[in-house]
Order: sequence, then structure tokens, then C-alpha cells
Amino acid sequence: MVFNQEKEIKKIKEFVNLVENPKIELRHYKDPVLVWALQDGTVYYTIWENETLSRFGLKNVDGWDYEEDLLFCPDWMNPEEDEDDDLDDDDDDLDVICDLKIDTSK
Repeated sequence: MVFNQEKEIKKIKEFVNLVENPKIELRHYKDPVLVWALQDGTVYYTIWENETLSRFGLKNVDGWDYEEDLLFCPDWMNPEEDEDDDLDDDDDDLDVICDLKIDTSK
């Protein structure tokens, strides 16, 4: 399992708000870092202190404290998600509506 890190506090707060994990209190951390991995639609994560993570390195992380289904996590965690999918679908529907021909001769 390959772990990633997120240091941007705005993204960390977004993640914590979405997963609604009452065990995580960001106020207990001086400089929090979200360490997470994605495998089979599940996000495995923990919060580290930046100083500790810098000392031991991300490559030495071999565990996690919590797990959450990817559906309840921010979109930026899923590298396979194509943000343009929704826009393309809308365009296809518009073509069908525009091609509609109404017979008004009756």
C-alpha cells in the first residue's frame, strides 16, 4: 500500500468534515498532516504531526488508524475520477433535445 500525505489545512479540514470521525480533533495538533492510502475503494488514514512525519519519512509509514469508504471522502483523493464526465453527459442530452422535431401541421 502506497501512502500519500496532505499538508494543506483546508483540505485536511474538508476531509475531517466529510468523514465525520469524532475521534479526530485537529486542535490537538500543532502542524497536522493527513496520511492516507487508497485501496479497493477504501481510504485508510491517520493524522500525523508534521515534525514526526518529517523525521521518520512517509516511506516508513506502514499502518493507519481509521478507514472510510471512498464515497464519503473528497474528490481530490480519487486520482481515477474524471471531473469532465458530468459535463460530457449533459452535452449528449442537449443534442437529443435540440434534434427533436415537433409536427405542428395538425
